[in-house]
Amino acid sequence: MKKLSVWALTLLLAATISLPLSATTNPSPAAAPATPTAEAQVLLNRLNEINAMDKAPLSGTEKRKLRKEVKTIKKELAQANGGVYLSVGAVIIIILLLILLL
Repeated sequence: MKKLSVWALTLLLAATISLPLSATTNPSPAAAPATPTAEAQVLLNRLNEINAMDKAPLSGTEKRKLRKEVKTIKKELAQANGGVYLSVGAVIIIILLLILLL
């Protein structure tokens, strides 16, 4: 019986380990919150400038720098927005622990 429960738990964890859930409904990190802070507004303005820019005359290295800048801006905005991320496996483990302990 103990082996069966260990195998069942292992199979359950292996099947659900790579399915993350997001607390936010909009996965786009560039989406502005209802009242953006001053720093977030500056970052959003820079993103809008880059998107409106004509990139055709730029060289490859300049385009690469712009892509890196956009990635870092999006990461900073995502960190500023916060949020709680839980995987399905973590939720199942928490539920099982609560059932076993209570």
